[in-house]
Amino acid sequence: MNPVIILWAHPRSMSTAIERVMRERGDFDCLHEPFLHYYYLERTGKGLPHFDSKQNHPTSYAGTRDLILERAESRPVFVKDMSYYVIPELLEDAEFCRRIRHCFLIRNPLRSILSYYRLDNAVALAEIGIEAQWRHFSGLQALGIDDALVLEAETVQADSASAMSRFWQALGLEYREQALTWEQGSIPRDWQYVQGWHQSISDSSSIRRAAAGDATEALAEFETLCLAAPQLREFLAFHLPFYERLRAHRLALEADDAASR
Repeated sequence: MNPVIILWAHPRSMSTAIERVMRERGDFDCLHEPFLHYYYLERTGKGLPHFDSKQNHPTSYAGTRDLILERAESRPVFVKDMSYYVIPELLEDAEFCRRIRHCFLIRNPLRSILSYYRLDNAVALAEIGIEAQWRHFSGLQALGIDDALVLEAETVQADSASAMSRFWQALGLEYREQALTWEQGSIPRDWQYVQGWHQSISDSSSIRRAAAGDATEALAEFETLCLAAPQLREFLAFHLPFYERLRAHRLALEADDAASR
């Protein structure tokens, strides 16, 4: 039985960069947010900027799940998706939950909220996505699924080679250095229907290290933005506790493991 690994992210958490790395490995059939169609076209009907919905793609939860399982019949599958698209439905589908290796990607929500608002100033509280990730993570534990991994975006950004090595090791995958870089400007075909969300990763050739001062600049920009959009401060306050709970389970690098003992 071929493995199905799903990286459950929240928006603007650097998930597309992780997906790009997994694509560059060459040993997975990769799917890009297949449940997005279900959430925005069937479950909520909410508009999403930069989303071309004219695709031959299932729009139901069951149809999307079956698509993933069908792809896994021929080769290993890696999926990048969002917990808020499928919670609570996913947790009611225990058989599918047990078929998947669940991984979660988290990023400081101040940074992700700021990045999201730049692209969609009509963003809703649920679309920040971290509370749904926690419901997902804790729901798996309630089902007796206790091998979920939590990957922290900032750890990957600080040292992508070490962080991805640790992640792959935890998944039982071999290290593939060539996966950490890609051809700048190349765009996977199945990103094109949401290309407006992924311009920065399309314009890069690797995961960029954070620059000194990035965090300070982001905080200042967030504070300024909240003067015009005060709901963003409420969004941050709501999701921050769930982020901290998930972060307590994050996958540490070997050096971090040793320092904590």
